[in-house]
Amino acid sequence: MSTSRPSAPSSNEPPKSYYESQRELLLVEIAHSLNTALHNLNHLNRSLEEVIQVGNEFAPVESLWSHFESVMGDQGQGAEGESKREDGGVEGAEEEDSES
Repeated sequence: MSTSRPSAPSSNEPPKSYYESQRELLLVEIAHSLNTALHNLNHLNRSLEEVIQVGNEFAPVESLWSHFESVMGDQGQGAEGESKREDGGVEGAEEEDSES
């Protein structure tokens, strides 16, 4: 995005007022600031895309660990339930608490 420079005043045009000259300077400064902001947003966008790409590379590892956790969780619950039944079960402990 390039800014167009005002042409040199011709002899037919009256001299610019202070307001108009300051307005032109501010417009040039705003255009420059917008270009800088656009450049920084593009850099941020590229960085975010790289972060997402790195995160996507860990998806298979996360899936494997989730599967491992679910398998180990199922085995842990099965073994825990068997040991409670051998000790008299949780039901017996609940009945004693309710009688007190």
